[in-house]
Amino acid sequence: MYKQSVDDEIVLCLPSRKYSPALWKIVEVDFEYLSEWLEWPRVVKSESDLDKFVESSLAKIATGSAMTNIFEYKGVVAGVSGFNSIDNDLSRVEIGYWIASRFQRQGIMTRVCKYLIDYAFTELLIDKVHISVAEDNVSSRQLCKRLGMYEEGRITNEERVGDRILNHVIYGLHKDAIS
Repeated sequence: MYKQSVDDEIVLCLPSRKYSPALWKIVEVDFEYLSEWLEWPRVVKSESDLDKFVESSLAKIATGSAMTNIFEYKGVVAGVSGFNSIDNDLSRVEIGYWIASRFQRQGIMTRVCKYLIDYAFTELLIDKVHISVAEDNVSSRQLCKRLGMYEEGRITNEERVGDRILNHVIYGLHKDAIS
């Protein structure tokens, strides 16, 4: 199993069923928080559903179409991050993430995303990174700005979360913009 150190406090880990109990605990504790911007917590009904997520994530890693990581902060599972999609033909990746509420506002996601951006540009040799964010998700939009990403545009009616249909804002960063 691989582990990649983001820094001395954060480690990215290959998805494994051993993390399902910790992820399930986060879903139980943070259901309302996670469900504000994400649909998947509504369909996760047990730890075995997270086992299925792990297996699906590993299959996508094996094909090179995505790269999902469980991340630990100071040795504790804190969330999930990675590339929701890797498109080598278009030389771009899309970053996706979520973090347990108790770990928010500590700069953890900023550090994780900076690491992922650097990894995309230097290891995957990708030219562009983007993040799709719900228009009203102020925290994630601020994160994109802290990462030096620029707003590329809006997509209306992009996602259903619960009984709401959300618009998204797309943020992007090109490799040549940071060189």
